[in-house]
Amino acid sequence: MKGKFDEMGIEELNRILRESKEELRKERFKAVTSKLDNPQKIKQLKRNIARILTLKNEYKLGIRTPKRT
Repeated sequence: MKGKFDEMGIEELNRILRESKEELRKERFKAVTSKLDNPQKIKQLKRNIARILTLKNEYKLGIRTPKRT
């Protein structure tokens, strides 16, 4: 999914960011209360959130131009 973020529009990035943050919250809660099925999922979610935030910041600064969807 790493390369696909570049092809998405701002609205889609915002939607995926909200979903990823919610999923990260749920995974962290699971990690505290029980055993995780995939412990690497938290790491992957955090990286995806960072990628999305970086892209949004680049759009804001004018380094990249957002794709229109």
